[in-house]
Amino acid sequence: MLKYIIRRIFYSIWVILGVLLLTFALFNLASGDPAGAVLGKNAAPEEIEAFRRQLGSDLPMFFGYHCRTAAFGNLQKSSDRWYAKRLFPARDIVAQITYADGSKKEIPIADDAVIFELPLQQSVCPVQECQFFRRQRSPWNSQFFRAVTELVTFKGEFPFVSFFNFGETLNTREAVTDVLKRGIWPSLCLMLPIFTGELLAGIFLALIATAFAGKVVDRLLLLLAVITMSMSYLVTIIFGQWFLGYYWELFPVWGYGGVKYFVLPVCIGIICGFGSNLRFFRTVYADELQKEYLRTALAKGVAPVAVYSRHLLRNAMIQIITKAGAGLPFLFTGSLLLESFFGIPGLGFAGMEALMNSDIQLLKALVLLSAVLFVIMNLLTDIAYAWADPRIKLE
Repeated sequence: MLKYIIRRIFYSIWVILGVLLLTFALFNLASGDPAGAVLGKNAAPEEIEAFRRQLGSDLPMFFGYHCRTAAFGNLQKSSDRWYAKRLFPARDIVAQITYADGSKKEIPIADDAVIFELPLQQSVCPVQECQFFRRQRSPWNSQFFRAVTELVTFKGEFPFVSFFNFGETLNTREAVTDVLKRGIWPSLCLMLPIFTGELLAGIFLALIATAFAGKVVDRLLLLLAVITMSMSYLVTIIFGQWFLGYYWELFPVWGYGGVKYFVLPVCIGIICGFGSNLRFFRTVYADELQKEYLRTALAKGVAPVAVYSRHLLRNAMIQIITKAGAGLPFLFTGSLLLESFFGIPGLGFAGMEALMNSDIQLLKALVLLSAVLFVIMNLLTDIAYAWADPRIKLE
């Protein structure tokens, strides 16, 4: 088993790197320049430069010596020259001229130059574009390798490695790791009762439905499952807050200060989620009942309680573990809707605020945290298979 676990850990590293690459493409390639979205159109060039350096969005994508800069304005044309004005002091600036025939030329700019000039007679072809860059020494200082170091960084002192080095949030300037640590506990307080309630309700109600298969009890439970699965999560939250919170004043509808603040969102989460578990486990139990060993046990007169609890439930444990393993990562990442509507400061609430405020650093951290949790939970699920069924060999 140890060899299997080590092999899966190395396999998981490749999976996480794949998720990192997709996340990098989503936030760096597809989203464009974040400075315009966060700072607005009227931001000063110095603010844009500082913001890009903080995020690393001025760096080359994968490899290169050129970093974007806003030190010079747009290239303008006069009667005898092209020119661009310096907007703020910066060192090691080069101008990259693109001509109409596709050729390019780099021109270094003196650090004390106030205006960049390009005489018209020096232009063999018409100038099509001019971009200004800041030269850097190492070509490996790129956006992609910065994204890798945000996930894991090796150091020369103990503990020699650190994870989730995403810096500060763009909105509150608070360390991203502090936001994650602070949000995990409220999310666990909310999602652990919901997860346990959904799972246990689905397991035992499915047993009852299977025991009374084809009868009124079975049909009523299946009808209840379909109704809860068809209910809109958002509508249920709003109705629960109005009817039980505002109209009857039984529960608080906003805040985080004790057990009473979790009762209503936990009940809503269980009601909206147990229906799918009930139908899933009933199907599993019905298939298991058709197998020879259970039909033989019932034919020999074994008590139905023993058949269902000792044999059926035990042999359906693989499917139960699979279903539970798929939901375990959400214990930590929280529920976006419940936390947002009830004001619970968990990771789901933090994710919603990050989305509304275009806080890219926090959003990247939450996406990668979810991916790492899924990989870890899948590994634990495979190990649990061998515990539940000795016939399974992890090799």
